[in-house]
Amino acid sequence: MDSLTQIVLGAAVGEAVLGKKVGNKAMLYGAIAGTIPDLDIIANYFTDTVSAIEWHRGFTHSIFFSILFAPVFGWLIYKLERKQPASWKDWSWLMFWGLFTHPILDSFTTWGTQLFWPFGYKLAFQSIFVIDPLYTLPFLVFLILTMMQKRDSPKRAQYNKLGLTVSTAYLGVTLLLKGFAYNKITQNLKDQGIDYKEITVRPSPFNTILWSANIDVGDAYLIGNYSFFDQQPIHFSRYPKNHQLLGDLSAQDKVQRLKGITEGWYTIVEDNGELYFNDLRFGLMSLEPDEDRFAFSYKIQPIEGDVVVEETPKLKRDAKLLLSALWARMWGV
Repeated sequence: MDSLTQIVLGAAVGEAVLGKKVGNKAMLYGAIAGTIPDLDIIANYFTDTVSAIEWHRGFTHSIFFSILFAPVFGWLIYKLERKQPASWKDWSWLMFWGLFTHPILDSFTTWGTQLFWPFGYKLAFQSIFVIDPLYTLPFLVFLILTMMQKRDSPKRAQYNKLGLTVSTAYLGVTLLLKGFAYNKITQNLKDQGIDYKEITVRPSPFNTILWSANIDVGDAYLIGNYSFFDQQPIHFSRYPKNHQLLGDLSAQDKVQRLKGITEGWYTIVEDNGELYFNDLRFGLMSLEPDEDRFAFSYKIQPIEGDVVVEETPKLKRDAKLLLSALWARMWGV
């Protein structure tokens, strides 16, 4: 999830764990704990594209990381906050839950987390977009109300508990909404006589009303969008896999790793003699039926027996157009 959301969650968790003892300091260090796992983006500056993708939401988002580093961070805070009536164990407990709830929340997104690192299994419920105002804003309001109360006020605990309860309940609702969307999409496939091997369903950006589906039909993928306000059958656009275009490059280590990252959901496109590896998991750059640009696409360049992988840049103009189209499409237009 986005940084603000993780800060809010971390602060609320910190308050729940240690707020009665240390007041707003619990929120402060909880917010810091909620931010730490996302420092894995630093890898972008020190390694190649594929390694950075693998590192993202890996080690720092694992149970192992939370268990290993919570006592370390707890000890540092204990030394800094000697005047506070909290022990090393207290601070370590706060840091553990601040660190651990971060990847738990991220596991509901499309990217998911390697919660069980070093094991390769990725946990991804794919029921919420990385930025969802309906999750974050009510949570933030309750957190602010909590901060405004005195440490020993009963309302302080009540507001914080409400924030945690409402946000957690919303996560449960997103799973139910995904189930409804899945049923509608699969029914549309059946009605249109489309046989398929596998299907994944995920929310579109910033909402849980409009859902997108990737469908494996053998030699191609279908992509379709469904809104709860739709009155017409779903239109499915077809994208040939074209995996054969990789040729001998398919055996290259970085290409193999990209395949693993996408869990097989990718297409290959040749454009002006250049090969592009498209990650289908995060959708297209627009909602137009003939759109062929993907949100995450990588140019594959063979160089001296190896390959260089470069992520293709995104234009701000495309993002603005997509947001406008999403707003209209969300309401069934």
